Amino acid sequence: EEKKKEWNLTLVNNTHPLDENYQPELAEVENGYTFDARAAESLKEMLAAAREAGLSPQICSAYRTIEEQKAIYNQTMQEWIDQGMTYLEAFEETGKSVAYPGTSEHELGEAQADTEEAKWLEENCYKYGFILRYPPDKISETGIIYESWHYRYVGKEDAKKIMDSGVTLEEYLGETY
Repeated sequence: EEKKKEWNLTLVNNTHPLDENYQPELAEVENGYTFDARAAESLKEMLAAAREAGLSPQICSAYRTIEEQKAIYNQTMQEWIDQGMTYLEAFEETGKSVAYPGTSEHELGEAQADTEEAKWLEENCYKYGFILRYPPDKISETGIIYESWHYRYVGKEDAKKIMDSGVTLEEYLGETY
């Protein structure tokens, strides 16, 4: 029970929205991308290790303000509507790949690496305290489609347990979305 209160195990999803006043302490990681300051060194270590292995990981998205999340959400909704969907159909389809504002892990200050190095990351991420957040075939547990590039910092001890057992963060915390 105590585990759930640790900052690195904060669950953010449709049924666990962030407090609207939440503001993480951020640190720049690279290329202007910011990340939760408490986990920034772990991210830098993981990126450096991947590069030492001859890979080229790139951060393509990290911390987002709620305003940025709203803009992405609204743009995706509009794209589905422009393709002929009703508002409700667009809402349902958008929710599979874009979190409703206030329910996105991007607002925690976490990072994502969009790379062809997904295999290396999946095999080694736990050593640096990261988990693959939305694994394949787990949409019923997370409510989000497989995202090969979305990694989440949970700390080394919990990351190893989660990756070894093949569960989602929701399952690990005994929560649902």
